[in-house]
Amino acid sequence: QVQLVESGGGLVQPGGSLRLSCAASGRIFSSYAMGWFRQAPGKEREMLVLSWSGGNTYYTSVVKGRFTISRDNTKNTMYLQMNSLRPEDTAVYYCTADPEGRDQPEYWGQGIQVTVSS
Repeated sequence: QVQLVESGGGLVQPGGSLRLSCAASGRIFSSYAMGWFRQAPGKEREMLVLSWSGGNTYYTSVVKGRFTISRDNTKNTMYLQMNSLRPEDTAVYYCTADPEGRDQPEYWGQGIQVTVSS
């Protein structure tokens, strides 16, 4: 069974930083494309970044230069370092996994709230 568990969300002030973590099942972490999506209130879910097991990474323009994805293969954990946060980054953030790196991933975490507010 594939499991993705996010952690690290919360409240942060504008301009601040936050790091999200995603613990994944071992059988998928080494071979699946992992990613982060988010959904803000009243908006559609959007892709932020995809990371393929071979090392390629794709960032959308929304987060390029501010967010960084990383993977710790020894811990089966993926991270999203978020810097220079803005109020419009407020959303529920989801960790995803897909065997082919599709933009509609097969597996999703439960989501974690990130709120950027003063």
